[in-house]
Amino acid sequence: MFASQIDWRVTVTHDELKDEAVYDRDRLERHLWQIQRTTGLDRRKVLRLFASSLAVGAAGGMVPGSMRQASAQQALTPIVKPTPSDLFYTLGTNREMRWEAMRGQDYTVPNELFFVRNHTVTPRLAADTWRLQIFGSGVATPIELTYADLLDMESVTRTRAIECAGNARSFFGSQQGTPAPGTQWKLGAIGVAEWEGVPLWKVLKKAGVKQTAVDIMPQGLDNPVTGQGNVRRPLPIEKALDKDTLLVFRMNGEVLPPDHGHPVRLLVPGWGGISSIKWIGSIEVSETPLFSPWNTTQYRFFGPEYAPDFPPVTTHKVKSALELPFPATLQAGRNMLTGRSWTGSGKKIHRVEVSFDGGFNWVRARTSGPDKEQAWTRWTVMWDAMPGHYTVKVRATDSDGLVQPDSLPFNSQGYSFWAVVNHPVTVNA
Repeated sequence: MFASQIDWRVTVTHDELKDEAVYDRDRLERHLWQIQRTTGLDRRKVLRLFASSLAVGAAGGMVPGSMRQASAQQALTPIVKPTPSDLFYTLGTNREMRWEAMRGQDYTVPNELFFVRNHTVTPRLAADTWRLQIFGSGVATPIELTYADLLDMESVTRTRAIECAGNARSFFGSQQGTPAPGTQWKLGAIGVAEWEGVPLWKVLKKAGVKQTAVDIMPQGLDNPVTGQGNVRRPLPIEKALDKDTLLVFRMNGEVLPPDHGHPVRLLVPGWGGISSIKWIGSIEVSETPLFSPWNTTQYRFFGPEYAPDFPPVTTHKVKSALELPFPATLQAGRNMLTGRSWTGSGKKIHRVEVSFDGGFNWVRARTSGPDKEQAWTRWTVMWDAMPGHYTVKVRATDSDGLVQPDSLPFNSQGYSFWAVVNHPVTVNA
């Protein structure tokens, strides 16, 4: 593991740079400082210049030859696996898991129920022709690995969550009256699975990663997004070398399915889902900071309450979901409600409370193990329900004392909604 190579104004520790907000602030400050040195402008003018240039400067990016692997093998439909309407919501090229489908399921989400987030369509890639290129100024020897090469390396398994940054976006509109554009997820753009793969640091070591390396840029093999190129988002070398950052080839004990990144995807626990690049085909390792549309013009907070240099979408906050249809219908009498709550930054859920009267009174739910870091905890609560129409609310508190709020400041792209959700329930006699 390498120390941070910061040599300009601020010293940031190795462990701090594993946090996405700290990393982004560090890279942004370095970038702004370099502009100031070049132009002689003061910080305020540089910030305005930076904000206005993001859309222009972020759209470029090198596309190695391996990016052409997917061009002739695209799926005819956006999603490969069956996604029946009783298990999923169809949202353009995406599929949202219906939470009622998780009732009675085990701790992890079965592959057939796992949500799908696609920027374009699922590519059909053959494992025997797949290649992973490692290149850039941050490695001594560029290398190319095959699928067989990766399977020959020692692998590990991790049970971790992946959650889309836009999960619960629709509630900005339906609950707060401030609709945001983009996929109108409810709460089903999250899943926990057991992932098997090779720690990324082992592959970077093969390429002779340098102590002067600063960033990596993993890039996917899906169809290029119009005007933006292939999906890619930089990571600090510190996070890339973390023991839990994996090149994954199995999911819940099965070969990684096409919709979830076959042949190989990246798993970056604790960071927003966009960082866990699917269908990975190349990794640039750089001695200078890297940028893409997915960490500049997208996956950032924009709005009247956010400054131009506000940190990007980072680790998700506390959330909860009922394993019920939305809206739900129950019979009067004693009902056992089930659900799951989760939090980011490796913390755990400390308490879950449920309100059956719109938030006036709360009862504590009973949690049950396991409660794994960077995953979720399950819970149950009994409700002696009378006929009528109800708004059921669930709020969780994590081990840091962070509690789900009643509402949140609006951001124009609708990211990271983590307020208490109003779940409509009708109880029939």
